[in-house]
Amino acid sequence: MILDCERYAGPCECGREHPLETKLVVVDYGCLEHFDEYMERCGLTGRRTVIYDTNTYNLPGMVHVRADKELVLEARGLHSEQRMIESIIPQLDDPEVIVTVGSGTLMDFARYPANKLGIPFVAIPTLASSDGFTANICSVVIDGQKKSIPMHAPALVVADLNIISGAPRFLTVSGIADILSKHISLADWKIARLVSGEYYCGRAADAAQEALDLMTQCADKMLRGGEPDYEAMTMAQMISGLSMQMLGNSRAASGAEHLIAHLVEMKPPRFENARGIHGECVGVGTVLCAREYHRLAGLPAPKARAFEPLDEAWVREKFGPLADGVLKENEHDVLATFDPQNIVDHWEEIRAIISAIPSAADLAWTFHALGGKYTLSDIGIDESLAGEVLDISAAIRNRLTLVRMRRVLDFGEEA
Repeated sequence: MILDCERYAGPCECGREHPLETKLVVVDYGCLEHFDEYMERCGLTGRRTVIYDTNTYNLPGMVHVRADKELVLEARGLHSEQRMIESIIPQLDDPEVIVTVGSGTLMDFARYPANKLGIPFVAIPTLASSDGFTANICSVVIDGQKKSIPMHAPALVVADLNIISGAPRFLTVSGIADILSKHISLADWKIARLVSGEYYCGRAADAAQEALDLMTQCADKMLRGGEPDYEAMTMAQMISGLSMQMLGNSRAASGAEHLIAHLVEMKPPRFENARGIHGECVGVGTVLCAREYHRLAGLPAPKARAFEPLDEAWVREKFGPLADGVLKENEHDVLATFDPQNIVDHWEEIRAIISAIPSAADLAWTFHALGGKYTLSDIGIDESLAGEVLDISAAIRNRLTLVRMRRVLDFGEEA
């Protein structure tokens, strides 16, 4: 199947244009056999460096596409860290196009250098474990702080289902969790629009919802004992990524739930043993947020309270050596940009938005039944931290979510 990217691009009712760098997305069995045809169709010519890691290079059935230079990175210890990524740039051998074969981490090892060198890159996913393949965001650790930086999207994505369907089950389930998290990210964006007037694009939100609906159908089929629909699941990932490319940021696809994954990667004090791949951590974050959002919706309407910046002593206690970066991130706190009374005035509408989110119990059961992770202990976080983990993770990124909004709300004794 070839995804029609053009239907997501161009002038929009939101008042903006949505140019897409991705010219073509191909998702099919055996499509790597025709890789050069797709490259030619997209006008991608010239010297080609192809990046693998030691795992993807040796995958059973892997088709090694033509390369002027192959770079095989050691998979062990490989992660999206600025210095590690920059260290490979001299090894790329002056390419005119970079091709990367792998999952989210290896995408960043192509996206970042391609942006720095001003050349296109091409993605060959080996998993359907996250939605970053068609995004123009690079999520990279800089000085211990997780940052999402706007960068190039791939000009071409070729997802061979012969490879993707051979991935271990837990990686497939990770991809399902990453897309089901849109229940929270879309709710956060809609609520932010209501209370602060934040920019909102219906087309981008619809794309994220399309991905969510498609993945929900795939998960339901698997829960009934059916075989995984790798084509549909991979398409859901690609469509979700396009929602980010449309916006130039991850707003439609990443809310309070994604910050749990950032917390796991940053490993502040008391989270040193946190572990898990991106989708697994996001799935746990989705369950946590669903539980908290439904709890808040069940309380009497709150009262507004005055905004106060994050307490520096609290930040230094919770983040230790990472505190300076967190304080800098929160210098211009989005909570200070609107009247908290707006949240109270729209509380019934917020409740209606929350009502569309599945219950935490239903989400946890889904992940459990699929063989996925759904509790803090599943990702190496002590359950005793459950009462503060959302507050801590919310400080990582200055994005308006319902979790962050709790700082300017007073629910009284019931809370």
